[in-house]
Amino acid sequence: MNKKKIVIAITGASGAIYARLLLAQLEKMSNQIADYGVVLSDNARSVWDYELQESSYKNIPFKIYENNDFYAPFASGSAGYDAMIICPCTIGTLGRIASGISDCLITRAADVMLKERKTLILVTREMPLNLIHINNMKTLTEAGAIICPASPSFYSRPQNTDELLMTVINKILNLVGFENQGFQWGEKE
Repeated sequence: MNKKKIVIAITGASGAIYARLLLAQLEKMSNQIADYGVVLSDNARSVWDYELQESSYKNIPFKIYENNDFYAPFASGSAGYDAMIICPCTIGTLGRIASGISDCLITRAADVMLKERKTLILVTREMPLNLIHINNMKTLTEAGAIICPASPSFYSRPQNTDELLMTVINKILNLVGFENQGFQWGEKE
């Protein structure tokens, strides 16, 4: 299996728990990853502090880049990153990407993923959606991005909140192409 170069971006949408679980799962899968890059928006830090009542993002075991660091390797297609996951993704970030606005490292890296025809996954958390949101999602989907709403599934019969939320994380990891042990429909129990 080819190891992947991956970017994880965390924005200030509600759902910091998804980012924490995703990073923990990726740490366990480090044998499938050639290089990591993590970037957090300023609001991501405040939402993480507020929702999770802790600041473990300060101890992420991957290289963290500032959101204004346009010298980060994944700010250029020449670095050859394979995938970017924005989890959670604010609707504002989604809108800026859909409009081609690269005003920070997160939106620039997303633009790079699209122009290089690489995997870009936006894990949205907003609801309800208005027509502008839906049109922006349509634009990004047509450009090759994957809109992956943080909508947990129940057919695996999760027994607690973490198991429920992991249904979203496992879906994200499958979309990137990682070998993952998440629930698959039709498997024998």
